[in-house]
Amino acid sequence: MTTRCFAALLLTFLVAGCGSSSHGLVPAGTTEPDKFLFDKGNDALNKKKWLTAREYFKQVNETYTASPLRPDAKLGIGDTYLGEGTAEALVLAINEFKEFLTFYPTNPRADYAQYKLGLAHFRQMRGPQRDQTETREAVKEFQTFVDRYPASKLMPDVQAKLRQAKDRLDESDYLVGFFYWRSKWYPGAIDRFKAVLKQDPEYTNRDAVYFHLADSLIKSKKEAEALPYLEKLAAEFEQSEYLPETQKRIAELKAAMAQTK
Repeated sequence: MTTRCFAALLLTFLVAGCGSSSHGLVPAGTTEPDKFLFDKGNDALNKKKWLTAREYFKQVNETYTASPLRPDAKLGIGDTYLGEGTAEALVLAINEFKEFLTFYPTNPRADYAQYKLGLAHFRQMRGPQRDQTETREAVKEFQTFVDRYPASKLMPDVQAKLRQAKDRLDESDYLVGFFYWRSKWYPGAIDRFKAVLKQDPEYTNRDAVYFHLADSLIKSKKEAEALPYLEKLAAEFEQSEYLPETQKRIAELKAAMAQTK
């Protein structure tokens, strides 16, 4: 048995005592044993002692069912799993935060639970060339937060992470279009690039989409349709690796169109 496992079992035994009793860790005469355990849990959580903190919080949650600290202890359990950060722990964190929102939907800290639920999915996001299931879940949960808690102090962080998650999905779709473009299958590239812009007009790296979409249209003999995308790129981005070539092509397309009039 590893030292970590032994410590966890020992702490569980001490906290559990006989059955679910917490007397082994609560000094005699303590008037607020639930608060004592909760504070101990918070102290361990702040020190990143995830297993220790979890056992304290579980005692509050399971033993003191009428305690006003029980909802916060439930969140504390989720935070310990989130802090642990393994794939298995993140799944357990998701379960804790979902249960909190089910049991305490009107609790003042429901916004916190919703944020942490999204964060647990966010931390499982994979690279843009891999499966995006967790990314979609992160987007869904963060969007739920935005819709439900518009006045929350957590909103700036949620919006930043929502943008990152959306960008990951966009990048995944863009790379498919880029593959089609590189393979010179321009109809497929055009459809994919247009889909990216339609689903998320605020995609952070849309300059690449504009450029390769315009290039695909030009090579498909649709110059008039390509020009607006190049102009969008020039108007929306002060800095982009595609700007020099974009400005050159805008001038060339306008000159060619002028000659045909």
